[in-house]
Amino acid sequence: MNVVIVDTNIIFSALIGKSNAIAEVIIGTKNIRFYTSDYMHIELRNHHEKLKKASKLSNEEIDTAKYELFKYVKFITLAMIPEKYWQEAEILVSDIDIDDIAFVALSLYLDAYLWTGDKILYNGLKAKNFNKVISTAELRLLL
Repeated sequence: MNVVIVDTNIIFSALIGKSNAIAEVIIGTKNIRFYTSDYMHIELRNHHEKLKKASKLSNEEIDTAKYELFKYVKFITLAMIPEKYWQEAEILVSDIDIDDIAFVALSLYLDAYLWTGDKILYNGLKAKNFNKVISTAELRLLL
């Protein structure tokens, strides 16, 4: 495993704490390339106040934390993902959480693991035999 897709809750968790284990995995792991969709920017903007409250950081501190973290995460434009992966992702997430479609489509497109802390998404994808989903605990065991 050398490519991992990170979803919004992973990035959100990484931004909440300064000495956060999730951020340490992203920043400190040299043998894995981390990717996400450009939809992440929208998600973070939509949940900015929640992030600010949970992290107790100022707007400037949040911007700095994002800048530092995003040095280690490559953003992929959603338009690059072929339609067949969107269709497959829609089937997988339609009854779980359609908001996760971009991350699942990107995972399918790059044939990469999807790293999520969302238990509903994780369990729902596993129940559908989508085995390229990984939790933080599982990822840390592989490092």
